[in-house]
Amino acid sequence: MSEVIPFSTALRERSSTAHSSSEGAGFMSDLMKGEGTREDYVALVAQHWFIYAALEAATERMRTDPVASVFISDKLTRLPALEADLEFLVGPDWRERIEPLPTTRRYVERIEKVGSVWPGGFVAHHYTRYLGDLSGGQFIGRLMARRFGFETNGIGFYVFGDIADPKAFKDVYREQLDAAPWDAAEQERVIDEVLLAYRFNTELFEDLAAAKASQVA
Repeated sequence: MSEVIPFSTALRERSSTAHSSSEGAGFMSDLMKGEGTREDYVALVAQHWFIYAALEAATERMRTDPVASVFISDKLTRLPALEADLEFLVGPDWRERIEPLPTTRRYVERIEKVGSVWPGGFVAHHYTRYLGDLSGGQFIGRLMARRFGFETNGIGFYVFGDIADPKAFKDVYREQLDAAPWDAAEQERVIDEVLLAYRFNTELFEDLAAAKASQVA
């Protein structure tokens, strides 16, 4: 009799290659290696704002859903921190100075679509973003702080002040994934949506690299 693999484990294993591909994308790799500029980092923060504006609007719509609401925690909210970061990095007129890249537009449209009608799809994007922020995102935040001399201003997005123990928070989140009332077919759909989210991330880094190249040319 084969051992039943917890859904959270299957999800992590099935998405690990896509996760690595996203992290290894040229733009992000350069930023992590210290070859990117402050302007590159600001460009990334700007795109994050559009993504999290969509995700946190979807969060409000899903608060009353019996399945999705289990995963929702105000401790995860990132939009106020992103807005404070952009005011610090860009200036008080930051809203007039940023615009979504093509992949960001498609990413936002997808979040808006599933975040209105499909709890499992919403959770897939919620999981991909926030558990990533609580994992590798913590390392990225510390790295950007050292690289560009930030303290809290500029990297507030990566600071989860209300989560004392990120590992414990992620463990509970994975237990909630395992307890979600999804049959095998729905679990597959959720995994596919997580893979799509990672693909959006990878393509966003490609867009950022292309935008940078066009400015240099």
